[in-house]
Amino acid sequence: MATVTVNGGNLFALAARYLGDATQWIRIAQLNGLTDPVLNVDTVPASSPVLTFVGAVPVFTLALPPVDPSATGGVPAQ
Repeated sequence: MATVTVNGGNLFALAARYLGDATQWIRIAQLNGLTDPVLNVDTVPASSPVLTFVGAVPVFTLALPPVDPSATGGVPAQ
C-alpha cells in the first residue's frame, strides 16, 4: 500500500493527484480513520496515527487506497 506524507492541505487535492478523482477523498478518509477532508491539527485528533510532529510542525502520513476507476467516491454513478 502506498503512503504520502504532507504538512497540511486537504483530502480532495490528494485524491485528485493520486487517485485521479477528487470525489474519492472519502476512500482516503475511511482508510485512515478520518472524517474531515481538511488536514490540520484542529481537524485531525492528536491521538490519530496519521499525525506526527517534526519539531512543532504537524506532519500527516496517510495510506492511499489503490486506484480504482470504478470507485465513485460516494457520488452516485450516472
